[in-house]
Amino acid sequence: MRRRLPVAAWACLLALPLVSCGDEGARAPFAESRTPPSLDVRFQPPAGWAWGYVKVGDDLVQRYGVSAPHGAPRGQILILPAYGESAEGWFETARDLNDRGYVVWILERQGQGGSERAAPWRDLGHAISFAPDVTATKAMVKAVIRPPQGGVGGRDPFVILGAGDGGLVALRALEEGLQADVAILSAPTFDLADPPRAKNDLIHLARWARGLKLGFVRYPGQAGWKRDGQDSFGAKLTHDRARGAVQQAWQLANPDLRMGAPSLAWYAAFYDAVDATGRDLKRVDTPVVMLDAGKDVKALPRPQSTTCAALPRCVEIRYPAARHALHLETDSVRDPWLKAIDQTLRPRKASPSARP
Repeated sequence: MRRRLPVAAWACLLALPLVSCGDEGARAPFAESRTPPSLDVRFQPPAGWAWGYVKVGDDLVQRYGVSAPHGAPRGQILILPAYGESAEGWFETARDLNDRGYVVWILERQGQGGSERAAPWRDLGHAISFAPDVTATKAMVKAVIRPPQGGVGGRDPFVILGAGDGGLVALRALEEGLQADVAILSAPTFDLADPPRAKNDLIHLARWARGLKLGFVRYPGQAGWKRDGQDSFGAKLTHDRARGAVQQAWQLANPDLRMGAPSLAWYAAFYDAVDATGRDLKRVDTPVVMLDAGKDVKALPRPQSTTCAALPRCVEIRYPAARHALHLETDSVRDPWLKAIDQTLRPRKASPSARP
C-alpha cells in the first residue's frame, strides 16, 4: 500500500530545490541554434529555414520557425511539438513536407525549446496553464500564417498538427474558434501513461502546489536534463536509433534547448486542459485525423479513442507497431504517417467524412 506523506512533509520536499539552486540562468528567448557536429544533413535545418517570435499580451515570448517548398505551395502546416521537443527535432519532417509542396511552420511551446522561460531553471518545463499556448496558436495562425490582408497562406489549405500534448493544445484552439481545413493529432496525449504518482494523487498535489506558489518545482525524484540521460530511442519513444538520437544531439550542442521533467504546475495545467477540452469537443467542426501509436509509453490509448468518438468528424488510425514519437519512427511506420498527413491536404474528397 502506498503511504501518503503529510502536507508539512510535502512542503519541505518541494522547498528542497530552492536551497541547492542559486543559478538564475537565462530566461530570454533563444533564436539561432548551433548545428551539432557530424549531424546527418537530413536532420539539419531545411533550406531557407527562418526563425521568428510571437508574443500575446503579457504572455511569454514563443519561438517559431518556417520553411517553404521550392515551387508554389500546396498548403500550410503548423506543427505544435510535444513536451520537451524543440523545432530542431522536427527538421527532417519539415524537409519531407517541404518536398511534398507544403510551407511548414513550427511553434514551440511556452517555456520550451527556444521560447522564453517562466522559471530560472531553463531545463524546467514550467507552465501554470495551457491557455497561453492556445492563445499563441490562434494568434500565430491569424496574424502570421493567414494574415487578414492576404499574404502568405491567405488562400492555401491549412492544417494544424499537434503531437503528444501539443495535440491537446491544437484541439483546445479549435474549440476556441481556430479555423483550419483539417487537424492532425499525432499520438495525442489526453492522459499520461507514465505519471510519477497515481493520477488522482498527482492532480491533487500539483494543484495544491500551484495554489501555494510552489508549482515551479518538480515532483520529488524527477530529474532535470542530464548529459548521459536517455535519448528518444533509449526512452522507447521510437524504434529508430538514428532519429531517436537527434533531439539529444541538439541539446548537447545547445544548452538553451535542454529540457528535463516538468514542474508540478505543468501537471496541474495539463489536467486542467484535459478537463476543459473534454467538455467542449462538440464545438469542433474541423475534420480531425487522429494518428495513434500502438506501443505508446507516454499516452494512454483509451482516451484517444474516446475523444475521437466524441468529436463530430474524426477518423482514427492506429499503427500497432509504432512508438510515441511517430515523426522519429522507422520508415515502415513513418512513411505511412507522412502519407496520411499528405492526404489531408489533397482534394476535399480525400478529407475525413462525418461519422454516420
